[in-house]
This record gives sequence, C-alpha cells and structure tokens, in this order.
Amino acid sequence: MSDEDEYEALSPNAGLGVNMLAGALAGITEHSVMFPVDSIKTRMQVFATSPAAVYTGIGNAFTRISSTEGVRALWRGVSSVIMGAGPAHAVHFGTYEAVKEMTGGNREGSAHQWFSAPLAGASATIASDALMNPFDVIKQRMQVHQSEFRSMFTCASTVFRNEGFSAFYVSYPTTLTMTVPFTAAQFTVYEHVKKFMNPRGEYSPLSHIVAGGVAGGVAAGLTTPLDVAKTLLQTRGTSGDPEIRYCRGMLDALKIIWRRDGLRGFSRGLTPRVVTHMPSNALCWLSYEFFSASHDFIPLCLR
Repeated sequence: MSDEDEYEALSPNAGLGVNMLAGALAGITEHSVMFPVDSIKTRMQVFATSPAAVYTGIGNAFTRISSTEGVRALWRGVSSVIMGAGPAHAVHFGTYEAVKEMTGGNREGSAHQWFSAPLAGASATIASDALMNPFDVIKQRMQVHQSEFRSMFTCASTVFRNEGFSAFYVSYPTTLTMTVPFTAAQFTVYEHVKKFMNPRGEYSPLSHIVAGGVAGGVAAGLTTPLDVAKTLLQTRGTSGDPEIRYCRGMLDALKIIWRRDGLRGFSRGLTPRVVTHMPSNALCWLSYEFFSASHDFIPLCLR
C-alpha cells in the first residue's frame, strides 16, 4: 500500500472545507437516525401536568405515543434538525480540526495532545451551538406532547411573535455549560479509545464505531442533569405552569427540578439520552472518518 493510500496521511491533507463537509454529512446522519429516541427523551424530561404525558421508560413511551398519536409523531421536528445539523456540524468539525492543528494535536508524539483534543472540542461546540440553538428550541417545541406545531417555520414564527428572539437563546448558557464538558469528554474518550484500538491510525470502521459509542455514552451520562435543565428552558413556552413558563435561566431551572423531583429529577431521560448518543455518536464518527478518508472523491460530488 502506497503512502498516499494510508488513512493517517489523508486527514491532514484533506483541508478545512472537506472536514466541514464531512462533519455536515455526519451530523445529519447522526441526528436523523436516532430522532425517535430523542423525541422520547424530550417527553420524559418535560414536567408534564397531564398523566397522559408521563412515561415510565422507552418501551412504554414508544407504545403509548405510537398507539395514540401514530408513529409519525416520533419524527415531529426532524426537519429542524436536518436544516440545522448540517451547517452546525460543519462549523463544529471545521473548528475542531483547525484548533487541534493549531495546538499541535495532530503531531505524533506531541506533549500537546493531552489538552489539544479537549480544547478543540470545547472551541468547536461554542461555535456550533450558537448556530444550532434556535433549531434545537424549535425541535423540542415540536416534540412535546400535544404540540400544536407541524411546521418548523410556523413554530419559529409563533415563538418569535409570542416570546421574542430571546426565546431561541434562553437556553444557550445552559447548552454551553452542558456541551462544553460533553464535547470535551466525548473527543477525549474517542481519541484515546481509538488510539488504544487502532494504534497505527489506519481507517478502521470497528475502532471508530466502538470508540464513538463509548465516548457518546460516557459524555451523555455525565451531562444528563444539565440536559434536563436545558429541556425545561427550551419548552417553557408550552407549559401551563407559571413557574416553568417564566423560568429565567439555568439556575432557576435547576432549582425547579430539585424542588419538584429531588435528585431523581436530574436523571430524567437518562436511558434514552445514553441510548441515543451511543449509536448516533458511533455513526457520526464512522461517517466523519469515512468521508474524511475518502476526501479525494468528495469534491467530485460538488461539481
């Protein structure tokens, strides 16, 4: 096998544009495939006032939602994810690779590798979440029980008209508080598990899948409490409870969760969140590594 064909030699030469395209394709694939489980997670995290909207687990939620609302209800809001995930993941992976390169993370044997991946991951998520947050708000408003919205554009215009532009970013500080450690943990675990399984750095689907799944599960479990707070903030406009409806930020949300459900409240949706992130993260990294390794044909697809 020639040097040009080696997987490890491809990524550094791929360029920022290819990394961004790979990230966009990976992000759309990741979010679309696992969307129904994400919908269940959102519903389990919402503090519902109706017994019909209280679910005891993934199986219970799937059975009840599909039997009363139809299976299509589990896909409500997916258009917002598809529209937002491509650009957001392009920015995410583009920033990640750029920062990693600048901090010496791509140099073999460099002492900078231990802090390069977390720094690159954190930087990437700050940039991408600024773009993705409004789309995530729209998605969750469409996912909740008895949502009035069937179109993301109708949802966006209604939220803007009734609650103002700030409604799309009220959860952004919470999102960053959650996703910076999430992404730092995810990239760190991924890089080290991949290196352990695949020390030669060759294109290896199995190592990418396993490393991505482990990284996603660990990061998702660690950050679930903040994800519950984020969901409360992003869906507050759909609540008939005045305390939730006028919740002002992350600290208010955490206090509400603690008062109403104690420690148990911070683990709401833990199982579907981990179930979502393990395969979706594995698929995301597999897609990203594949498209990065195949960068020589990607430009042809754009012509």
